[in-house]
Amino acid sequence: MKTNVHSDWEDWLPTAVASADPDGLALWYLGCNGFAVTTGETTVWIDPYLGTGDPPRTVRMVPVPFDPADVTAADAVLTTHEHTDHVHGPSQAPILAETGADLYAPDDSLAVARETEAWTETWDVSESQFTEVTEGDSFEVGDLTVDVVEVNDPDATHPVGYVLQYDGRTVFHGGDTKPHDGFTAVGERYDVDLAVVAFGSVGTIPDEETGDPVETKWYCDENEAVAVARALDADRLLPTHWDMWKGLTAEPTALHDHVRSFDAPRDLTVVEIGDRVDL
Repeated sequence: MKTNVHSDWEDWLPTAVASADPDGLALWYLGCNGFAVTTGETTVWIDPYLGTGDPPRTVRMVPVPFDPADVTAADAVLTTHEHTDHVHGPSQAPILAETGADLYAPDDSLAVARETEAWTETWDVSESQFTEVTEGDSFEVGDLTVDVVEVNDPDATHPVGYVLQYDGRTVFHGGDTKPHDGFTAVGERYDVDLAVVAFGSVGTIPDEETGDPVETKWYCDENEAVAVARALDADRLLPTHWDMWKGLTAEPTALHDHVRSFDAPRDLTVVEIGDRVDL
């Protein structure tokens, strides 16, 4: 079946992921809140979204970086919550179909895959590829250890975050979380090298039903993004989502002024879609 995804970037990004042999962890930012993460032996994709939104309500502002049917290296796809730009059949089901990867997701995200979008009927995906996760779970994907942690996203019905560990490297991906009292305990439990935090502005977005403009804040502002990284005692803060939606974009370099007087995070890592980060 056609994936309904078109990219002008051809297959260079999934090829780069598949051919990587990092000395540690390598991550590629996919725009929005998506990442490809590889150890060289194991590759996971977190919240890859290749849709264009739902204009005029949500209008994608960055390129679609690849066709999911071109992905050849994938052991798992992880989704953080049930919103379209985090669990999306045309973006993710072809990865499962092409590679045999498993989908790890909380219950409401799996409901989208099973019921709303009928992945097993629309793509060559089987029910056995679905694994439900919840806060407190821990599982192995190849040589990666993934722990599921509680986050704070009031706009989602059941959001989770992930802590990925490999060879002394630790990545926190909080989905669209805001600050959360439990993050201090997460920071005490893990030595977080990189904290991925959704960051954006406040804007007016057309209401889903009426189309009337509504003041909207979906992501952390500057102070909140830094507060998440501080609570985690993260070495590096990597802001995401600021590039994605028309009306909610933001300037990530502004975060330099917000982090410089604190002990953590110790570095602000600003990336653009397609960039690689090594840990």
